[in-house]
Amino acid sequence: MGIEQHPLKPFLPGNARLLMLGSFPPQKKRWSMEFYYPNWNNDMWRIVGLLFFDNKDYFVEKEQKAFCKERLVSFLQEKGIALFDTASAVRRLQDNASDKFLEIVQPTDVTSLLHRIPHCQAIVTTSEKATDTLCAQFSIDKPKVGDFTEFLFEEKPMRLYRMPSSSRAYPLALEKKAAAYRLMYQDLQLL
Repeated sequence: MGIEQHPLKPFLPGNARLLMLGSFPPQKKRWSMEFYYPNWNNDMWRIVGLLFFDNKDYFVEKEQKAFCKERLVSFLQEKGIALFDTASAVRRLQDNASDKFLEIVQPTDVTSLLHRIPHCQAIVTTSEKATDTLCAQFSIDKPKVGDFTEFLFEEKPMRLYRMPSSSRAYPLALEKKAAAYRLMYQDLQLL
């Protein structure tokens, strides 16, 4: 089993106040676009569409069964939302996108990401593996799903939000996932 390097560059708008961290992108064969949360069966962009535009299909291009990268990039830049993952290199233990079968070979240097987005006030992890990886890196107490933990990053107060996974493998209805994300976005005055 070979080692996979992260296929995307960190998306770090200069005005970013929130850093969203997943675990690692799925295999390319599952991508519907060249961007974060590319799997058509992942509901991240449907959650965001529902919350910010009252339309779960706002970022969807139905004919292509894909998400509109240009619309996403514009929205994320406007709102100040940065994206990357907690792993920079992994080994897949099975031929699927499940975090359960991801071995993290190289965790992401999240400190260096935060130095590039000095206005960042919060990090959100969107999976169990991402949460565990980040908490180990910063020695943070793991929050419950839908909640947050406060911590200091180089003397600066920050929050770590742990949100439900946007994967459809996570057994929670889209509307219930969106309700948890709504509280976070409202706390951060992004919504």
